[in-house]
Amino acid sequence: MPDSNFAERSEEQVSGAKVIAQALKTQDVEYIFGIVGIPVTEIAIAAQQLGIKYIGMRNEQAACYAASAIGYLTGRPLLMIGGSSERNQETMGAFQEFPQVEACRLYTKFSARPSSIEAIPFVIEKAVRTSIYGRPGACYVDIPADFVNLQVNVNSLKYTECCMSPPISMAETSAVRMAASVIRNAKQPLLIIGKGAAYAHAEENIKKLVEQYKLPFLPTPMGKGVVPDNHPNCVGAARSRALQFADVIVLFGARLNWILHFGLPPRYQPDVKFIQVDICAEELGNNVKPTVTLLGDVSAVSKQLLEELDKTSWEYPPESKWWKTLREKMKSNEAASKELASKKSLPMNYYTVFYHVQEQLPRDCFVVSEGANTMDIGRTVLQNYLPRHRLDAGTFGTMGVGLGFAIAAAMVAKDRHPGQRVICVEGDSAFGFSGMEVETICRYNLPIILLVVNNNGIYQGFDMDAWKETLKFQDPTAVVPPMCLLPNSHYEQIMTAFGGKGYFVETPEELQKSLRQSLADTSKPSLINIMIEPQATRKAQDFHWLTRSNM
Repeated sequence: MPDSNFAERSEEQVSGAKVIAQALKTQDVEYIFGIVGIPVTEIAIAAQQLGIKYIGMRNEQAACYAASAIGYLTGRPLLMIGGSSERNQETMGAFQEFPQVEACRLYTKFSARPSSIEAIPFVIEKAVRTSIYGRPGACYVDIPADFVNLQVNVNSLKYTECCMSPPISMAETSAVRMAASVIRNAKQPLLIIGKGAAYAHAEENIKKLVEQYKLPFLPTPMGKGVVPDNHPNCVGAARSRALQFADVIVLFGARLNWILHFGLPPRYQPDVKFIQVDICAEELGNNVKPTVTLLGDVSAVSKQLLEELDKTSWEYPPESKWWKTLREKMKSNEAASKELASKKSLPMNYYTVFYHVQEQLPRDCFVVSEGANTMDIGRTVLQNYLPRHRLDAGTFGTMGVGLGFAIAAAMVAKDRHPGQRVICVEGDSAFGFSGMEVETICRYNLPIILLVVNNNGIYQGFDMDAWKETLKFQDPTAVVPPMCLLPNSHYEQIMTAFGGKGYFVETPEELQKSLRQSLADTSKPSLINIMIEPQATRKAQDFHWLTRSNM
């Protein structure tokens, strides 16, 4: 007699939404950030049923920021899944019809629409694999609306196994030998530790290079913590001097973009020798002609360098003139910052705020930061001691990333680093880009402390007296400077509106107390609204932070 159970199984149907969810689960996707709606709600529900954590955000951009931060923190980069119009309505002016695959192709490593439900597992595996191989990057998979609820026979499906971890590539031996020779002959060497070094988990090998050979190092914003910021060889406090006078610079996963002033004079010596270590071949030789290029995984290549340098008893002289120059400049800059921080006048300035915050920050906390002066000054004062514990707006300087990044860091903290806190430091303007994500933070009760450094504006603002003067005019839009925001805005009330704790502080004592209470109370997220001098700015710079092009 025929097997009735077999007949039932062979006729079992499954929806496209469940196929998508299962394909993601098979590729070890742990988190989905998004906003549900037609046609993707069912995908989120199906993912939850398989144990994938779904975090519902209030803004699609913030969801994408959170997912990108998760990719950096976990090594499973951003995969974006978007719903599109039904196939039979294409070119007819369907609801939200847009050439999404073509539009995303310019900004992603891979952009595709599966041709059928059966093709979904293959396309998702390829998207995940592409996102993590080589230089990591975002990928896009487009899902037509009719695919979501379309039913297919389970026997027609084949799920592609989870893609393998990226192969570990190493630099050519001859290039490693040449790089080691250039380093040994350097009179004024400098290591620059970039985000790529953090992503590659190169901290053990790079720390050995720093300590064993007595080399000065400078972290980029998201390279902070690969070697602790308080390490005696960290020359972050003499950044401009170190860049300007180094004769050999080793770049570990750091790009010579605007953050590093393109590697060009006057920020660098015209004859400086660059040694580039990067996973991406296309990055080698950008803006400068490097003396040596080391193509490969940053951790593997730094180990190769260690082994080559170990063949001799060489170390860089710790009492050299170069070290003396750097230490003198560090001491001078640190004194200038401390003088600004020690000012007793009110309102507070940035340095006063950050020095009081730094005193209380747990050494293992995640620090998220965005803003203009808030982020730039915070990079110099707020220290990181662990790798991959710093997130900020980075190369693109995108405002609005802060709360999404903080939510991602909080999810990783809860699941992988229990007890670690997330400190999100925002300018008041930056906070406005994604402030409604406070509700998301409260909904999931995430261990986040938001610090809004409030100067009533973008770069600078007005105090209340100056603001009132503008209100005397019939049309404030004609006289209010474009950078001004409403003075003394109570952003902390947004947090209390959703059940978190809010603090409005104007003095160092109030700041210390509110931060102490927020760190002690792990039951609720907090927002500390910190009023500072509206005209506060950073200390005088040897060079402007943004290197302007003369071309």
